[in-house]
Amino acid sequence: MRERDYKREYARDHASAGQRAERSSRNKARRKVKKSVGAAAIAGKDIDHKDHNPLNNSRSNLSIASVKANRSDNGKRKRYRKA
Repeated sequence: MRERDYKREYARDHASAGQRAERSSRNKARRKVKKSVGAAAIAGKDIDHKDHNPLNNSRSNLSIASVKANRSDNGKRKRYRKA
């Protein structure tokens, strides 16, 4: 079995400006929900973007979901389109 090349994976999957912006926006969404409902309410949970657009952090687009529910919901809704 071949060893993983983590440096190559990072360069391919995480280093682009768009990916950094989306990751930053996901972190902002978590902080926003944490501030409104408290840390205990989101402990062990994911913040779900209902429209699957991590750049849309309006409160109506965010919900608290279990990790399993949030990560199993990937292909069931229409994906957002990058502008």
